[in-house]
Amino acid sequence: MAAAEDLKSTKPKTLNRPVRKFVKKRGKKLMRWIAGFQSRQSLVPDTPFIDVSHFPFLAEFEEKWREMQDEARAILKHRDAIPGFEQVSPDQHRIAKAQKWKTFILYGFGDRLEKNCAMAPVAAEVLSRVPNVQTAWFSILAPGYHIPAHTGVTKGIVRAHLGLIIPKEREKCRIRVADEVRAWKEGEVFAFDDTFEHEVWNDTDEERVILLFDFDRPMKWPGRMLNKLMLRLMKFTAFYQEPKKNLADFEARFEAATRRADENLEKLSD
Repeated sequence: MAAAEDLKSTKPKTLNRPVRKFVKKRGKKLMRWIAGFQSRQSLVPDTPFIDVSHFPFLAEFEEKWREMQDEARAILKHRDAIPGFEQVSPDQHRIAKAQKWKTFILYGFGDRLEKNCAMAPVAAEVLSRVPNVQTAWFSILAPGYHIPAHTGVTKGIVRAHLGLIIPKEREKCRIRVADEVRAWKEGEVFAFDDTFEHEVWNDTDEERVILLFDFDRPMKWPGRMLNKLMLRLMKFTAFYQEPKKNLADFEARFEAATRRADENLEKLSD
């Protein structure tokens, strides 16, 4: 019963603290100013979607997508042990609810989760060749779920999506970034700037699974230095500290769940 209580999707009380609200409000204003500087420093277009030709390393994801799809299917066998996004990062409670958006995380804030990566060795190997990968996870969206419009934290990163398990009616499973809308396609990768307002719909009765990952935006050296400083400072905030602790907890839970499943299979085969 206690474990079930831990998995409830509720707004954390810590988010109501006056100091945290003040920091978030001031932080958003500062980030808007910084975004303008990062835009001027960018070596790739400052557009909602960014042509993948600017990132040659993304081609390997399309070459090996079927192996990654197989890894995702194996992980989904233990679906109940995969946390909802709001459980990993309480700050996401507005856009992720009732475990309808699950995340199996391979990289968090630049740190590699070794136990999870062992469950997806091909994806982990290809991700290791992405320049300065910051976050990466299998993003699992429930049928009928809508992720409300929201914006990312920093223009210092670029986000990529690789379609792995896409509903048959793929036109009904789509993302809007600013005024552009795209539907995912199995084996296809696209990149975008998540500081533009974006939202997601899965208007089908099937699950959608993609590999989502962030990497440093190519910038001139002043922009790169500022980006490194920002990411370093962010690691002192609750925005980083809470998910970091939760990631370790859920990684251990998933490993335990797969171990129990393997033990049960062995008993059945005896």
